[in-house]
Amino acid sequence: MKTINKVQKAAAGIAVLLALSACGGAATGSEAAKTNNTTDISEGVQPDPAAVALLPRSFKDKGELTVAMDLHYPPTTFLADDNTTPIGLNPDVARLVAKKLGLKLKFENTAFDTIVPGLDGGRFDFTATTMSKTDERLKVLDMIDYFKAGNSVAAAAGNPLKLTVETLCGKSIAVTAGSTGQLKRLPALSEQTCASKGQPAINAVTLPNVQEALTQLHSKRIDGILYDTTSLGWAEKQQPGSFTLLGRVNVGSSDLTAVGLKKGSALTPALQKAVQSVLGTPEYKESLQTWGLESGAITDAKLN
Repeated sequence: MKTINKVQKAAAGIAVLLALSACGGAATGSEAAKTNNTTDISEGVQPDPAAVALLPRSFKDKGELTVAMDLHYPPTTFLADDNTTPIGLNPDVARLVAKKLGLKLKFENTAFDTIVPGLDGGRFDFTATTMSKTDERLKVLDMIDYFKAGNSVAAAAGNPLKLTVETLCGKSIAVTAGSTGQLKRLPALSEQTCASKGQPAINAVTLPNVQEALTQLHSKRIDGILYDTTSLGWAEKQQPGSFTLLGRVNVGSSDLTAVGLKKGSALTPALQKAVQSVLGTPEYKESLQTWGLESGAITDAKLN
């Protein structure tokens, strides 16, 4: 009963969470159709012989790839209304990559900050989870570009504190655990706009996911959120007026996001060839359009 009461208390008055829910009551008919659609975008896509030729024998024999994703980040990575089917840009890309390699795909839903150790330890074959390239990640991962994203800052609805991206000194700003926002962007922003000018540092509040961050923003326990621009844009469309976007943060890391796999993996050449093949398909463009991410399209699956 205690647990139920906690859930009920958290749910009451936190309508902002509907912004990131696939069944949010504010969704339009078009948006509801998207989150109800569990059709596999890779149906009918044929393997790329050049990519298949590069596959290690062990993967050909196994016939399956395991992809790690944190399925809590719409519109790039989340669950459909059936609470079972992964949907969004990243599941679409992963399915297309597997199809280009002639392999089946197995999803592993895992916390974002455990994905890199899992790849390094051999628990997963690859990830496509809107992960930006950093020097630290590139020490243990091969990373292949497939999308352009970036981060923005959100404040409470109406921006009652009159904040801007440049005036967050001393404020409590949420970031998600293991994200580029936590590791790179917020520290760089704090150094550039605060420490270098003798102002108090931005107080980073590390939370497990964006749902918790939005809950705390709504209840005024934090002053803002630094998070993926794509996801904040989706949330704002789902429930307009639930928060205020202050602007993009363009320091500390590249806007390019990449597929990741263990550094030096025998799978890397085949995976890069498959991703490059995917970027040229109509299905890649269709996925971007479905999720409102057309501006993130790229054409070069660069290996980093």
